[in-house]
Amino acid sequence: MSKRDNERNKQETTGPWYHMFTKGDPEYDRYMDEEWGFEVHDDRKLFEMLILEGAQAGLSWKTVLMKREAYRKAFHGFDISRVAEMSEAEQAKLLEEGSGIIRNRLKVKSAVSNAKAALKIQEEEGSLDKFLWSFIPGGKPLLNRRKEFVTETEEARQMSAELKKRGMNFVGPTIIYAFMQACGMVVDHPMGSPEWE
Repeated sequence: MSKRDNERNKQETTGPWYHMFTKGDPEYDRYMDEEWGFEVHDDRKLFEMLILEGAQAGLSWKTVLMKREAYRKAFHGFDISRVAEMSEAEQAKLLEEGSGIIRNRLKVKSAVSNAKAALKIQEEEGSLDKFLWSFIPGGKPLLNRRKEFVTETEEARQMSAELKKRGMNFVGPTIIYAFMQACGMVVDHPMGSPEWE
């Protein structure tokens, strides 16, 4: 029996490694199984993940994940141009009870300012995808060979600094590293897990 088979057999009784985060929540498990860690090259999806990871600041990912559909509705399906054009009145409406999103004024305003910065990046660099993946050496996902979890890396610090320089908010290195993990820029499953192999 291979090492991978042994790990899969172990998962049948103990569950996947990410259950330490998901606690077996079906929606969270589905996200980890089907989305987290897969390469993303679509500008709209990359923008969505930047905004959602920023919204997570100070909160759990589960909190944001459970509100994702409300975020998609509130921010026009994360159409970058439409978000960039959101008026003060539209933003204020999102802070009212019943919007379904995290009602934090700074986070709502940053989604709009980040959209404006993303449009400028698209104009100057060709695409958000091209710009963000340029921080990944060779444009291929980084394979982390470590057993412990980390919250930031040099690539995340560089991307964070450049995004801040271009006017984005809620893009600190820890947020950006979580974004990189989610969008498949880094393969960060624990060593020994079937996904890592």
